[in-house]
Amino acid sequence: MKKLRWQFIIVLLTLAAIGALLLSQQQTSLTIFDKADEPASGGIYTEALVGSFNRLNPVLEFYNSVDRDVNRLIYCRLIKFDNRGLAYGDLAETWGISKDGKRYSFSIRPNAVWHDSQPVTSDDVIFTIELLRNDKLPIPDDLRAFWKEVATSAIDEKTLQFELPEPYSPFLDYLNFGILPKHLLVNTSPEELLNSSFNINPTGCGPYEFIKQDTENGVVNEVTLGAFQDYYDKKPFIDQVVFRYYPDFDSALDAVEVGEVMGVSQISNELIPNALKNQKLSVYSARKPRLNLIYLNLDNPSVPFFQDRNIRKALLKGANRTWIVNRVLDGQAILANSPIFPENWAFYEGVEQIDYDPEGAIDILKQAGYTFPADGGQVRVKDGVPLSFELVYPEGDLNTIIAEQIRVDWEKLGVSVVLKSVSYVELLKSYLEPHSYQAALAELDFTRSPDPDPYPFWHQSQINGGQNYAQWDDRQVSEYLEQARVLVDLNDRTKRYKNFQVRFYSEFPALLLYYPVYSYAVDEQVKGISVGPIYDPSDRFNNITEWYLLTEPSEGILITPTSYP
Repeated sequence: MKKLRWQFIIVLLTLAAIGALLLSQQQTSLTIFDKADEPASGGIYTEALVGSFNRLNPVLEFYNSVDRDVNRLIYCRLIKFDNRGLAYGDLAETWGISKDGKRYSFSIRPNAVWHDSQPVTSDDVIFTIELLRNDKLPIPDDLRAFWKEVATSAIDEKTLQFELPEPYSPFLDYLNFGILPKHLLVNTSPEELLNSSFNINPTGCGPYEFIKQDTENGVVNEVTLGAFQDYYDKKPFIDQVVFRYYPDFDSALDAVEVGEVMGVSQISNELIPNALKNQKLSVYSARKPRLNLIYLNLDNPSVPFFQDRNIRKALLKGANRTWIVNRVLDGQAILANSPIFPENWAFYEGVEQIDYDPEGAIDILKQAGYTFPADGGQVRVKDGVPLSFELVYPEGDLNTIIAEQIRVDWEKLGVSVVLKSVSYVELLKSYLEPHSYQAALAELDFTRSPDPDPYPFWHQSQINGGQNYAQWDDRQVSEYLEQARVLVDLNDRTKRYKNFQVRFYSEFPALLLYYPVYSYAVDEQVKGISVGPIYDPSDRFNNITEWYLLTEPSEGILITPTSYP
């Protein structure tokens, strides 16, 4: 609960005392200055990261999220994304897209410089992309393959152009990478880059520059960054940001409790109650870029009833998703009603929410002709085919509880479900990819993908060899998705995605469960934090230049005479 500031109480008492004066002297104006929350520069913010230091290099950060957290402050990017998934300029001052959607031109801010005062140029961006194409670096295969298809060219020192082989509207997603200084690394081979001293003493172009690292027994346990005074955009209020590394969530939260740090990068669901008990902590939550759902195999002859949209709808109505969110996930999730995230620019708010309604689900099953057998069986049957199937799910305590709850819910409808737990790798390789499953509990991960583009998961072409694991073969939907990923105009794309969501809602090709929530905690004296839906945990630093620790004392009330006509 927020505490009432004593300065504010004094202001109220003073206002009461001078109220009569204001009424009798209409030619007096009142100006109140309360600077208790006005930002001031200075101070040190310390944060606990759960994990280990590896390399402070943006092209080597893909498999270590704690490196991405630190890099977000050190390195600049061409563009960033707001809470709605819309791009805005970071290093890029302006950009334009050709009418055919194939060419993207960017202008770099003229005052952008590296932490060693050298200018940031088009060649730096192109140099970084060359590294992202390199086969000898640990770059995700799909990202490397993508950049090999894109031509890059420098128009001049501050202007560059990208040429795509075909129109691709989600292209901006791929420009949210940290940029490296060519003048410092041009003579470093990819093999040498992996172990370069640059990775532990980096030079970037972001709001904070690297100052030092501290080690203990040869292991980095602390990294200190300082505000970069020549940063091209708004200068940070906080002078220094210090990151400290901890092995797990418990020890990280303990560090906050004892005052070793002022914030913790993430709080597990189990520790949320402990964090909320600490009155000195402010807990911030944001929707993660993930979607938990149940795939129903729409083209498996062993479960022909999944081809009936009414059966799919009944199963969704009969699953108590609210109970799962509130009781299993402790409220750390949001009910999912669309394959496109809420708050995203493409989300259609007109999609109706499906509430838990077991009686309504039973009515649907009855109308579809599924009844209990005369011999007293507990599983509904139609034409000799029982409503019975296997639900495979990834191993783990949380998934086990969720799968079991859904099994119980569906059992109440007269549906028999056999649960099977497998590893994440086995679920993907042995069940989803070869389509050798009946129903599957899974999670879609959209990390670092602000553009909603549902094409990979629901387009017809992605059934064989792609990620359309439900095998949803809908030509109308595929046309919407084809058009939306090549159109340049955002309004045109929005219309296609609206149509897609309406169709998805009417067909229920998969049963959407929830969007999980990410939470982190910061000492209450840290102000200016603004958080919305995120596409990566490091997005919590999107407005780091607005954070502040120090405040000015209240200057009370100033009364000045004013002459009225």
